[in-house]
Amino acid sequence: MEQAATAFPPLLLVPRVELRLVTFFPSELFQEDDDDSCSDYGSRDKSGTILGRIVPDGNVLFPDTFQTNHLLFYERFKAYQDYILADCKASEVKEFTAEYLEKVLEPSGWQAIWRTNVFEVLVEVVDVEYSTLKAVVRLSEPFLCDSHVSTFTLECMQELLELKKHQLPVQELWVVFDESGEFDQTALAIEHVRFFYQHIWRSWDEEDEDDFDYFVRCVEPRLRLHYDILEDRVPSGLIADYHNLLSQCEVLYRKFVNLRSGISSSDSDSEAENVSMVEGLKLYDEIEHLKQKLKLIENPLLRYVFGYQKHTGLQAKGSRPMGTKITHVVSSTIMASLLESLLREKLCPETCDEELEIQFHSDPLTAVSACYEGDTVIICPGHYVVDGMFCIADSIELEGYGLPDDVVIEKRGKGDNFVDCTGANIRLSSLKLVQHDAVEGILSVHHGKTTLENCVLQCETTGVTVRTSAELLMKNSDLYGAKGAGVEIYPGSTCTLLDNGIHHCKEGILIKDFLDEHYDSPKITMVNNVIHNNEGYGVVLVKPTVSSDVKDIAAKNSEDLGNTQTIQSNGEKENVEDLGHPELHECAMDELELHERAEISEQTEGNCEIANELVATSVKKSQMHKKRLSELGITEADDNIMSQEMFVSIVGNQFKRNGKGSFGTFLF
Repeated sequence: MEQAATAFPPLLLVPRVELRLVTFFPSELFQEDDDDSCSDYGSRDKSGTILGRIVPDGNVLFPDTFQTNHLLFYERFKAYQDYILADCKASEVKEFTAEYLEKVLEPSGWQAIWRTNVFEVLVEVVDVEYSTLKAVVRLSEPFLCDSHVSTFTLECMQELLELKKHQLPVQELWVVFDESGEFDQTALAIEHVRFFYQHIWRSWDEEDEDDFDYFVRCVEPRLRLHYDILEDRVPSGLIADYHNLLSQCEVLYRKFVNLRSGISSSDSDSEAENVSMVEGLKLYDEIEHLKQKLKLIENPLLRYVFGYQKHTGLQAKGSRPMGTKITHVVSSTIMASLLESLLREKLCPETCDEELEIQFHSDPLTAVSACYEGDTVIICPGHYVVDGMFCIADSIELEGYGLPDDVVIEKRGKGDNFVDCTGANIRLSSLKLVQHDAVEGILSVHHGKTTLENCVLQCETTGVTVRTSAELLMKNSDLYGAKGAGVEIYPGSTCTLLDNGIHHCKEGILIKDFLDEHYDSPKITMVNNVIHNNEGYGVVLVKPTVSSDVKDIAAKNSEDLGNTQTIQSNGEKENVEDLGHPELHECAMDELELHERAEISEQTEGNCEIANELVATSVKKSQMHKKRLSELGITEADDNIMSQEMFVSIVGNQFKRNGKGSFGTFLF
């Protein structure tokens, strides 16, 4: 794994385009020579190397190699953008890389270790075939070889090199360390090529359209994803999904290429060839579908907007065999007066006719892990630091004994989530949750219903996430500090927000796209919330551009809809007179645009705007559904326009000092 390190100045190179200095680079990273615009990194008039060295492991006494795998994101970004790829197309990548190597690579006179999955051997480079990105090598003397599987003799290795015509891909070579600094450029150039073909390049890239800048479209997002993974910014499950998608796509692409070669080499017009063409089209469609999924993960904005929808999959324990329910009391230390209050108010109230079984714990994570269906956890005042995540799969209640600021649970250590809820009926009350180092949100509701009452949520990444088919009731709570959205509402979910404060987040509330036919509309209730001081919008709706035929159908039915559907907001009835803003749908597919809406009123009239747009979008979904049924020949479609609509109640909310206004639409 690569580690952060002190930034080095860049290579001695002549850029393809005018040097574009980026403001976030440290000043010492790119130093200009007085005589020309080239960087002085590794310049031969400097004495000594500025690169580190790696001492090899193993039984064979190989020489040390240059340490080049520690480069920072901005160092690689700069090299690919300004010196190697510039504005090349996908089909020009190899040509541009060859030109780059021709400028910086020493043509001969250096040693390297040739590394494969089977062996390592010391070689000497005698020439470089730049056009093929290969080095011409011979075995060094004395012969040094280390095999991980079997012993390779000198004769075997010479025979292998002869089969390869003594030409090896430069990315398989690790340059032997040299203190003079003469080979710094060579070592770094090979590192850039090696990293590119290991982590950036895809075998299908060259077949993509050539009408875009390859660096912008592919290199930058993939490079950012690589470093986001290194720095624990991506959920572990999503990383696994990404690598799995890559593997699937590689396998299908190889099948597709082999099938295409077979068809191209055949001159017959047989039935078998026709079947192969149909199979090829199916493979092509599958590959394109996987590539789109990969792009969603690679693009940081789309990765955030569409989110990661898997969870821990923790199984519920259910009830205890004897059906008993236990009250768990959490306290690091407990005073007699506190115990007396607990017994009087919580554990042995006058109205309680049953004997309670009580267990004591020193930390809340242990208490929750010990719970079965129907248990209660009472957390006494204190500041509890937990290293891990809460996975709540049974219907239990977590209650702070006191005010939220007196009962603080703080997360430390790495992890995807803080609180994962999958139980049928979970309740959290009078708690303050403080999030650190989580990749995902502070609380995620995956299944069932979770009630959050009188809580304070101090977030670091995303706030509360309500997944598809889940339900959240959040009331009298305060949420702030999320670098993403304070509340994320997925299609098919139920979200009720009553009397909450949501503030100082990137966005207040994010409503995910629900126009897809596989999704149900969410049911949203927002009453008397104060959504203020968020960096972006108070509420953001994510939705795709809609084709012109759907817009025409929607426009045709807008008058009837306006007469049938009303939304109550601030005690008044507002007609839905249209289905949104046609100009929103003029942007091209695959482009993202955040549409700024004109605010009617900063304080409360945003309620109408949000409710109207949500219902109008739901109506579009209904019209699209009707059109699909009609195309299938189903004429007895449901005539009730609101049968598949979201339930919307947005009343009395206040929107104050949000950076972009109360409401916005994110189009994709």
